[in-house]
Amino acid sequence: MAVYFAVLTALCGAAGTGAGAGDQPRPRPNIILCMADDQGFGDVGYYGNPVPKTPNLDNMAASGLRFDRFNAAAPVCSPTRGSVLTGRHPNRFGCFAWGYELRPEEVTIAEVLKSAGYATGHFGKWHLGSVRADGPNNPGASGFDAWLSALNYYDNDPILSREGRAVALKGESSMIAVEAALEFIASAADRDQPFLAVIWFGSPHNPHAATPETRAPYKDLPKTEREYYGEITGIDLAMGRLRAALRDLKIDENTLVWYTSDNGPQGPEGRGVGSNGGLRGRKGTLWEGGLRVPTIIEWPAAIPDPRATDVPCGTVDILPTLVELTGAELPDPDRPLDGVSLAPLIRGRGEIRPRSLGFWAYPAPGRVTPNAEIMSELLAAQRVGQTPPLELPPPPSEPAARLLEAFEAGAEPPGHAAWIDGRFKLHSIPTEDGPVSRELYDLVADPSETTNLAAEHPDRVASMSAALADWQASVIRSLRGDDDQPGAAD
Repeated sequence: MAVYFAVLTALCGAAGTGAGAGDQPRPRPNIILCMADDQGFGDVGYYGNPVPKTPNLDNMAASGLRFDRFNAAAPVCSPTRGSVLTGRHPNRFGCFAWGYELRPEEVTIAEVLKSAGYATGHFGKWHLGSVRADGPNNPGASGFDAWLSALNYYDNDPILSREGRAVALKGESSMIAVEAALEFIASAADRDQPFLAVIWFGSPHNPHAATPETRAPYKDLPKTEREYYGEITGIDLAMGRLRAALRDLKIDENTLVWYTSDNGPQGPEGRGVGSNGGLRGRKGTLWEGGLRVPTIIEWPAAIPDPRATDVPCGTVDILPTLVELTGAELPDPDRPLDGVSLAPLIRGRGEIRPRSLGFWAYPAPGRVTPNAEIMSELLAAQRVGQTPPLELPPPPSEPAARLLEAFEAGAEPPGHAAWIDGRFKLHSIPTEDGPVSRELYDLVADPSETTNLAAEHPDRVASMSAALADWQASVIRSLRGDDDQPGAAD
């Protein structure tokens, strides 16, 4: 299979500051990556849902670049977050489910931008491993200079880890993350240093606990919905605070703010709180309702006029996009990536995706990582001068070993997988009697995936199935460690 990075390498020939041929070079942009936790595609006002009160997100969508077909790399949190940092599908590094970790061998966008002179900070939910000072994959070990991070989702008045030390905080959870980020941002701006600030909210993940202020607009709703949408309003208020502060600091023009969610809304179909926007499926599934998420980029210097795009994109595209826009360099340009640079799309010049998008929910159980409980133990140990207990044992090695064994035996990769090629999406779905079922949907005509077109397009099913199989083989080779050495090609 061709090296995935070839397209990005060609794109990076343009000026790294975001200028293309004939453009005037502009200063390297500041970068802010914001991510909600379980916010569904329909959980915003700008798509016509009258329930969630999201005026700041609505304003971003009305002034920036709105993505109408943006996909989380996985239908659950840890894997998607790993894809943001690496530009790679999470199965490549064994992050199969929630609670799995980021391998220290992975190259993160924080490490890349730090090498390019950026200040780097992480604020909020981590969920990719340890937040202890000695953790091999804590935010600091993953390229972040400053961090105030939660082991997993977190609620109001949380205990978080400030660069390895537990601290008890007071306030609404989303605003806490933004205020910490703003302290970091103001310091970088004062030094005239470009920065990467990653702000990962813990909302609206359950258990939902809004504040009196954020739940007030929903007083007529049932309690669960009142708390859920109150948490979304909490995010929206925090985003409003962030955007206002950027204007006050006079750095908003050349600051790229990228907002998205890690997967679709929680809960079973028909009974979950939150809106999938009328799409099929929810969190935990590879149907559109589990993968398609609300996404906006606001960057006035490069996106002066509001636009919307229906080009299929995803969280795997974030790293290669930022590499091009900042002029940074990857340590190994041959290391397989699954994303492509969206810089041409941001500039209004690229309306066709040069590569398909792959998804694969390999069956592996999630790992419970309760932030409140573990961080309380860490704080108590600190107060008496004790060595804190271990957070968790390492992730199980069995799922990866089982997958590699099946691959070596020539077996078809287990688990539900999907392949998006333009307007079409192919599903490869395991069945109880062994053979997989292939289903094909036209996402432009049928975004809710109601009409299976596989029987009408056998040639397309065959070609997309072959491409999906090649991609899965590439993912397994990465998992095996084939591309861990510099210069390795896929």
